Amino acid sequence: MIRHYLANVIQLFFYCYTFLLFIRIAISWFPAWHRHHVVRFISFCTDPYLNIFRRILPPLGGVVDISPLLAFFALRLLEIIVLRFVIG
Repeated sequence: MIRHYLANVIQLFFYCYTFLLFIRIAISWFPAWHRHHVVRFISFCTDPYLNIFRRILPPLGGVVDISPLLAFFALRLLEIIVLRFVIG
């Protein structure tokens, strides 16, 4: 029972973080919003994670950043690994 509850909490965390990543990527298309305190909070929470993948896969042509795709894939893979470890 506790493992099931813990698995649900972990899933919720990963879903929320994935949602924050989607918001962060969408917000990057609107530079005027970067000064808003909510946007700064989202950037504070997601940029360290995204920067890992930006170092691995820099923007193509200096413009197109596809590193978030790798970040989403890695996050999902990490979620599966953690859930299998918790559930057993």
